Amino acid sequence: MALGRRKDYRNEKAMNDTRDLLILGGGLVGMTLALAAARQGMSSHVVDRADPAELTAEGFDGRASAISTASWNLFTNIGLASALEPHGCPIETIAVADQLRPGRIDFRPQPHEGSLGRMFANRTLRLALFEAAAQEPLIAWHPKAEVVARERGEHAVSARLSDGQTLRAALMIGAEGRMSPTREDAALKVAKWQYGHRAIIAGLEHALPHDGVAWEIFYPAGPFALLPMRSTDGSHRSALVWTVDEKDAAGTLKLSDRAFRAEAEKRMGDIFGGVLAVGPRSSFPLGFHHTARITGERLALVGDAAHGIHPIAGQGLNLGLRDVGALVEVLAEGARLGLDPGDAQMLARYERWRGLDSFMVALATDGLTRLFGVPGRTASAVRRAGMAGVQRIPALKHWFMDEARGVSGDVPALMRG
Repeated sequence: MALGRRKDYRNEKAMNDTRDLLILGGGLVGMTLALAAARQGMSSHVVDRADPAELTAEGFDGRASAISTASWNLFTNIGLASALEPHGCPIETIAVADQLRPGRIDFRPQPHEGSLGRMFANRTLRLALFEAAAQEPLIAWHPKAEVVARERGEHAVSARLSDGQTLRAALMIGAEGRMSPTREDAALKVAKWQYGHRAIIAGLEHALPHDGVAWEIFYPAGPFALLPMRSTDGSHRSALVWTVDEKDAAGTLKLSDRAFRAEAEKRMGDIFGGVLAVGPRSSFPLGFHHTARITGERLALVGDAAHGIHPIAGQGLNLGLRDVGALVEVLAEGARLGLDPGDAQMLARYERWRGLDSFMVALATDGLTRLFGVPGRTASAVRRAGMAGVQRIPALKHWFMDEARGVSGDVPALMRG
């Protein structure tokens, strides 16, 4: 089926460039969706406002993502593993601590289970995705493009760009992120709130090796996460995600490098020795949102357009990639039955599959955020007692690790090993 459809689209392109999918948003989730769909013989338009050259500029600025086992399976199954493998850092252990006090949890899989995931600089992920997309004839990529109008009808969808071009397809997909204009245009209701915190992102170079350990250290203002990164020059690097109160964010960002390193060392103790260097800093506000529905007439939402969670567990991107795996599976099965990509029954199946699962993950991360945000020694003692209990129960630890690796529940076929 895939080869036949690929040939048809090549021959018809000059006369009619109506495609299966119109993906609005060409970031990590949107472009992965386009590639996964192409591997199943589905064509797409991918529209994004950003300039690819800016998104893939040289240098490590700390922006990185934890790719779970299931998400890595997805990248493997769509042909990206060979390009990504040399640049990833395996997460061998996840250490969770309450202000570095006794009673931490160490999540360490058995040797036959592999790592708990891999860390990649976002730039590396984008380079691999963009290079693959540029070589895929089933993907028509429209970077640096502004959508000025969206239309969804009974039989087709379209988007008009600021340059006057109109793109047409059978199904529209909103993948623009948390502030998705496609979601707003469809008037889909959203439950949302702000935490009053900001995440400060930076790359750190430290004196001691990280040994593949990802640290999540909880403070009343929020988690202080150190994520292991691969280095090719012999240095020891980690990506820092530091949650601070909104009122303290501006001052923290303005600290000199020396003062910033001192504040980081104060919170990380002697885990990795001294902080030798810090890269460019950036920040973003932390909030929660979840749409009441993730589908509409000839419309599906994926990634942060559908749900946005606290980065406390590093699952935001993985949740979006799980959307990709589920949606592509639904669409591919429909194609085998001769169904239109915008078929309402297929979209209803995607809604049932992803709506509840993503909501439960969102609630769990929100609960953790609130639990570890309760101040005081008594609350800390209770949390550490609970963590010590989990540390002593192998079955419970294994359940948590399966959740982190994304291998529990109804896993899409593209995300299985």
